[in-house]
Amino acid sequence: MFGYSPGEPVFERISLTIYPGEKICILGANGSGKSTLLKLICGLVFPWAGQFTAFGDEISEKYFENDVLAKEYHRRVGFVFQNSDAQLFSTRVWDEIAFGPLQMGWGSEAVKQRVEDVLKMLNLCHLRDRSPYRLSGGEKKKVAVAAVLALNPEVLVLDEPTNGLDPKTQRWLTELLLELNNHGRTIITATHNLELAHAISDRVLVLSEQHELVYDGPSLAALENKELLMSVNLIDEYCHNHGDGAHIHLHTHD
Repeated sequence: MFGYSPGEPVFERISLTIYPGEKICILGANGSGKSTLLKLICGLVFPWAGQFTAFGDEISEKYFENDVLAKEYHRRVGFVFQNSDAQLFSTRVWDEIAFGPLQMGWGSEAVKQRVEDVLKMLNLCHLRDRSPYRLSGGEKKKVAVAAVLALNPEVLVLDEPTNGLDPKTQRWLTELLLELNNHGRTIITATHNLELAHAISDRVLVLSEQHELVYDGPSLAALENKELLMSVNLIDEYCHNHGDGAHIHLHTHD
């Protein structure tokens, strides 16, 4: 059980297991609790009741009181925020990517090598001395992803990662996530973008507007289930007249 206010739970009786190497999308309309579930997974908030375990340990506030354990958990589980401006704070892209390794206590040479490796891997070398605040939305997202990947996390968690991105950057991100998964990374993405879910996930978790887990299974079966998607407000159906008769259309919600 979890909630932000006493007596007002966001989640009750949700039970699920995520396995290493999976690529999962959490689907739901705005306000369904997708971001909250990601925060629980990332150890940014903790359940009131019940149990959350990861890597063989129960993850709780008490667990995170140990700085060594907390740092190791955040190294293993990387979180890319929905809003890149909320994640970026350094004056230089190079420093942004170096921040995580420095916080983990890496030596200066190891940090330098890792930053250079990540810049090359993501083709961001031309941005190394730029201010993150002067970048385009797509460039900011790339830098935010680079900063998280600098710690080489085992699990990459992303909140609505394609919001506000142009098609070219969306394609770049999709290809990157698939490549990371092919190299063994677990990818967990919260989105209401059904095309993205189809492209990057084998399994989806569907949350209703009442914050209930109403589906946990193969992506394709969920994405082809019109009734399921309509029931959670991910698509809608309406009828209008083109002049040659009435037509029913399905529309996704942006």
